Amino acid sequence: MATEATFTVPSEQFPLGTIFEQLPGVTVELERIIPARDVVIPYFWVRGTAVDDVEGAFTRHPGVKQIDLIDSVEDEYLLRVEWAVDYDDVLTTLTETKIALIEAVGTNKQWTFEVRGDARSEIAAFQSRCRELDIPITLTELHALTPVETRTEAALTDKQQETLELAFERGYFESPREVTMEDLGDDLGISEQAVGSRLRRGIKQILGSTLTDATTPSR
Repeated sequence: MATEATFTVPSEQFPLGTIFEQLPGVTVELERIIPARDVVIPYFWVRGTAVDDVEGAFTRHPGVKQIDLIDSVEDEYLLRVEWAVDYDDVLTTLTETKIALIEAVGTNKQWTFEVRGDARSEIAAFQSRCRELDIPITLTELHALTPVETRTEAALTDKQQETLELAFERGYFESPREVTMEDLGDDLGISEQAVGSRLRRGIKQILGSTLTDATTPSR
């Protein structure tokens, strides 16, 4: 049965974590891309600061060959990273074990990865491989996707659903808004940037699921 898991990694244990040495207040979010070692060059966002040289904020790391700035809007930066092919980390291990990456967000405290496997055994294999490589992951959540879940429920992670439900209940989607993302972050114990990330991804998943259902011919 398909299984979702959430695990954390110390901020300095992931190649992009070097940015927190100079910019401890930022949030880093990977685009939802599964990187093959020598094929995909993933994109990621840096949010929460205005800096002239965001590329220069990343110090050298053996897991990274090059980082390039693609675009920026105020305090949000889109960058592209080329990974070192001979460095083993969480992303290469996900690729080896064919685990799908749902979301990856980093702060100066830790990286949080949400993943999905076709079976619980795949999650276990991923954990085992990380142990072999001395990658210090900590599993924080694990649950199976049951057949009774709707397509929309299955598309959302628990954290996305929790954030969307709270935002709806507190009046975030009213006009004018009755609560701010900062207020929601205080309730959830996370940063304003993390709230925004969960809302954006959750809404995107709901729209994708709804539009897919609407355009699928009935049988």
